[in-house]
Amino acid sequence: MIVFKNVTKIYEPNIIAVNKASFEITSGEFVLLVGRSGAGKTTILKLIRKEEEPNEGFILYKNLDYKRIRGGAIQKLRKKIAIVFQDFKLLLDRTVYDNIKIPLEILGYSNKEIKRRVEEVLRMVDLWNHAPILAKYLSGGEKQKTAIARALAISPEILLADEPTGNLDPISAREIVEILKRINEEGITIILATHHKEIVNYLNKRVITLQNGKIIKDENPGKYTLI
Repeated sequence: MIVFKNVTKIYEPNIIAVNKASFEITSGEFVLLVGRSGAGKTTILKLIRKEEEPNEGFILYKNLDYKRIRGGAIQKLRKKIAIVFQDFKLLLDRTVYDNIKIPLEILGYSNKEIKRRVEEVLRMVDLWNHAPILAKYLSGGEKQKTAIARALAISPEILLADEPTGNLDPISAREIVEILKRINEEGITIILATHHKEIVNYLNKRVITLQNGKIIKDENPGKYTLI
């Protein structure tokens, strides 16, 4: 589904964020990207969403070379590859319902379809009863659940999660992990970037370990092995 072949990303002046990375992620996998801050996890997620371009190597999505994806096709790609972040990126002065509705309106969904999709994804993350609440009144865990619901509303094939439990207490973090597991069981590919040893070892999924931009391990199932 996603193929990296000898991908290198260099930032100015000469910072090698990803160094000759090669891997393949198949449809329906749950993959963890593990490494310390600056190891290259977020850069790989940005490359997958075509928010960054590699300096070397090539990336494929369903056998389509990213170099051939331009213009409006980039937005179509990003509808298939959704992302959630550590800091949620919600509209805090809008309701939970609105945070999910607004992106769907922008994409041109009908009112009937918006209502159906918003209820469906909020029920999926156990937040339907929070629909009328302003996002600023939510707990950290509830904000992340809302962010996940917003990402799911556009029916992605892949969900990228960039340190989604980084700002959460242990109980809320476990709830988010369980939601990601359920989403994966529905057939959505999950790529989770994290540095939390407990989460990695609990999930017992494929682990790609990064160090200074290089892939030093790719094991399935894998464990957190960094010291």
